[in-house]
Amino acid sequence: VGGAGWRLPGRVLELVFSYLELRELRSCALVCRLWHHVLHGDENSEVWRSLAARSLAEEALRTDILCNVPTYKGKVRAFQHAFSTNDCSRNVYIKKNGFTLHRNPIAQSTDGARTKIGFSEGRHAWEVWWEGPLGTVAVIGIATKRAPMQCQGYVALLGSDDQSWGWNLVDNNLLHNGEVNGSFPQCNNAPKYQIGERIRVILDMEDKTLAFERGYEFLGVAFRGLPKACLYPAVSAVYGNTEVTLVYLGKPLDG
Repeated sequence: VGGAGWRLPGRVLELVFSYLELRELRSCALVCRLWHHVLHGDENSEVWRSLAARSLAEEALRTDILCNVPTYKGKVRAFQHAFSTNDCSRNVYIKKNGFTLHRNPIAQSTDGARTKIGFSEGRHAWEVWWEGPLGTVAVIGIATKRAPMQCQGYVALLGSDDQSWGWNLVDNNLLHNGEVNGSFPQCNNAPKYQIGERIRVILDMEDKTLAFERGYEFLGVAFRGLPKACLYPAVSAVYGNTEVTLVYLGKPLDG
């Protein structure tokens, strides 16, 4: 779009933008305030509906995977922040829906995955849930790019060194640097994780904290003093054929 394109009516611009890919849309948003408003004023506009239809698998849009992501722009963003097919254990694969990890039934192996994009600033929330048995260890949390995503045996891979932080949903232990950092949440008789239950993870890179929510209940801050590094949402699993889904939500609802 050039020449007098900046003077086109918003509805016409929206139609033109609906044919562009995300990288091109980012450039268009920088042209002028009108173009920025057309692109970001309505997160359910034809621009984002069209891009979502082209980028996301039909299953992701048709099922309840993205039920907590209300806008089409948010759904596109969630896909940009989903598990990376190139940054996971060789014993897992990302299903066609783009959001679910499947662990193959490999004996004596612990397998993990990181998302495509990490965070070094801002506040971010995502939800994770297991859609199969947990096994002896099932950990959710964060990792740097240097943290390993596969190891021998059935262990708490996430939290096994100083490059990752995790919450083991099986025994409710917090893990970092190969050590147990206490139980979580800090209450008597904390309920065990139920398969299919969505856990919300909240990373605050301003306060350097990692917190968790179950349902609408804030469980508390699990880790403080996180490093000034790029941290990625991550999981590790041990049970054969189990599946884990991760969906990026954006900024936490409380601000």
